[in-house]
Amino acid sequence: MEVPPKKNLTWNDLLALMSALDFEQLEGDGSRVKFYHKAKDIVVNLHKPHPDNLLKTYLVKQIQEKLKEAFNG
Repeated sequence: MEVPPKKNLTWNDLLALMSALDFEQLEGDGSRVKFYHKAKDIVVNLHKPHPDNLLKTYLVKQIQEKLKEAFNG
């Protein structure tokens, strides 16, 4: 994971990453999306970015922290 967090991470990049890490994408109401990892019983809750496709830096940091907890113990 990049430090500082990548500032041009797109929603599509995130979808590819989460899929590669075996997360299941669950659509919620509106722009809400959950990513669920069954083996680790972890949920990452997000909103799809809009109007553009780039994730805000604070979201990238939150995702990094959640993934570190999940995969680094």
